[in-house]
Amino acid sequence: MDFLQRTVVVEDMVQYKLFLLQPDGSDVTEERLTHLAEEILVKFAPLLVQYIWQNQPFNLTYHSEKGGVPAHIGGSTQFGENVEDEWFIVYLLLQITEAFPELAARVEDNDGEFLLIEAADYLPKWLNPDSSQNRVFLHRGEVHILPCPSKFSTVGFSKDVVPSLSQALAELCSHPHVCQASPKICSALKKRLKGYPEKIKTGLHQAHCFIPAGIAMVLAQRPQLVAHAVSAFYLRDPVDLQACRSFKIFSPETRVLTSVTFTRCLYAQLLQQQFTSDRRSGFTLPPHSHPQYRAHELGMKLAHGFEILCSRVRLPSSEPDAPISCNPQWKRFLESLKKNDYFQGELEGSTRYRELMRSAEHFFKQSVAFESSALSPGEEILLLMQNGHPLNLEELKEREQQLPQEDDDSWLEITAQDLDHLLQERTGGRRKGEMEHIKNEECGYSLIAVSQGMKKFLDTMSSHEGAEVPWDGSRQSFNFDPNSMASALERLLGMQYGKYDIHNLGYISTSSCCSIFFTGNEMEELDSDDLDDDDESDKEREEETSGDTEQNGTETLNDLRSYMDQMDEELMSTKIGQSFTVTVNVSPHLPVNSPPTQGGSEQNEEEIRPLDLDVNLVTNLLESLSCQAGLAGPASNLLQSLGINLPANSDPS
Repeated sequence: MDFLQRTVVVEDMVQYKLFLLQPDGSDVTEERLTHLAEEILVKFAPLLVQYIWQNQPFNLTYHSEKGGVPAHIGGSTQFGENVEDEWFIVYLLLQITEAFPELAARVEDNDGEFLLIEAADYLPKWLNPDSSQNRVFLHRGEVHILPCPSKFSTVGFSKDVVPSLSQALAELCSHPHVCQASPKICSALKKRLKGYPEKIKTGLHQAHCFIPAGIAMVLAQRPQLVAHAVSAFYLRDPVDLQACRSFKIFSPETRVLTSVTFTRCLYAQLLQQQFTSDRRSGFTLPPHSHPQYRAHELGMKLAHGFEILCSRVRLPSSEPDAPISCNPQWKRFLESLKKNDYFQGELEGSTRYRELMRSAEHFFKQSVAFESSALSPGEEILLLMQNGHPLNLEELKEREQQLPQEDDDSWLEITAQDLDHLLQERTGGRRKGEMEHIKNEECGYSLIAVSQGMKKFLDTMSSHEGAEVPWDGSRQSFNFDPNSMASALERLLGMQYGKYDIHNLGYISTSSCCSIFFTGNEMEELDSDDLDDDDESDKEREEETSGDTEQNGTETLNDLRSYMDQMDEELMSTKIGQSFTVTVNVSPHLPVNSPPTQGGSEQNEEEIRPLDLDVNLVTNLLESLSCQAGLAGPASNLLQSLGINLPANSDPS
């Protein structure tokens, strides 16, 4: 019942914890951890200040020891529809643990250890959702996974043991190099984070919008408020729209053309919404052919979002908010910013200096002292308008001629070929080594490749947890001794089919098919984990399976034989045999797939009509693909996982 003790994470929310690694557990005090949190936020303020969060910002606060979780600093961020916020936080945590090697980070969302999901193809076989609890950490800029003990090393915990966080941190502190994840796992994570920190700017989109002058003034001081406005418009309800029948705060008569910075997610959400404003609102749009139609449409939607935010403020406070200088942490925070050259040498009092100061003040309220800041987005907008400079429409009109150029939004459109290319980049890298021998594209979907790929897939051992797809050519195919197989068939079926040559049998019962999993003299259950287990020697496995193996194997085979005989009787009464394609007609007297009679003869042997398994396999796969009508399905997914890409069906019939 360990899963009942796990922390439940809200959907679309990421939780992160930073622990201080100390060999003896000393010096883990609230003062030390709080000071570390301030140092971290100051060091990474240049990245955090310019970032536009979808819902909530990155934050760090002190958390005392509770419920077996040691004292730490951490927080949670609801990223909503923009999953890039979550991965930016992962990038931040990697950078933090690299800059502060005494820290180790844990990060989870409602999917659990989502870092392992990203590197699922390279995980050790013992690592699964049940055995990964309290084992995955970010430390010194890399992923660390506490291993299982083996004959080569005693470091780690057994896969059946769930270590406490204190035990896991102590093990990580003592053996950081042994606990570091494999290069393939680290590479998969780095590939997902490729492009940061430059990706922060490339993920933004600048667009021209006709918006009321009050909104232009607010966004000039707080560009991050655009996220709350877009979210308010995107999630509007009829009650919200009642406040937009008559714009009391942002009059449409004061509209000016300005440049607004969105994230790509916010821009797509705003642009793709179909919306018609109320006639009483005063917002009218020009014809679609107008060169600035999109700027008018975006501005109209954005104005509705800001009006909705302000309408949710029931009783705005008439008393001015306490100045930030009253907070005792602000002075120390400001000094740290100056030491880290946050103001970039700007003179105090200059325009750029004031902009950086306003951003730093907002960041301090949201991330450092956010618990004491109870202002909603609507209250903050009203406060900015109340304390801001008086509006100067003429000056704003003059700025319209100096606006920066809009960003190209062609990234919104994606063709089928672009999608295939993205999917190939996302999932095709792991099969690159297997497909290097293919010289041209046609070889990838030849019928021979389909047949050979399926045979290779069937030869690979799998367990009840799922099929193991042979990603590359390094895995050895499943081989067996024909003599051992013949002997196993005789033991399983008695002497019923003993007079027939196995290689010439056109009919093999379901009982016979099962015998391929029991080769040689050992009748033990084969599992994929057994084939790749490096922790036990062959001698140890023989000792564990000795004793009652023969007795248990005999009972299992008797039950299996009885079950398969019943299946044979049911299948023989059906017409399933007629669904197979027969390529050689030796005798017209026997039906397809008719079983040999008891006490068979050489004549019966010649009358058997063998099946061409390759032809039947390819035929059924092609029929399945045709039924998918170009959509995703079992046949296409299986072939795609085997590295076989079939072309689109060019025959309309």
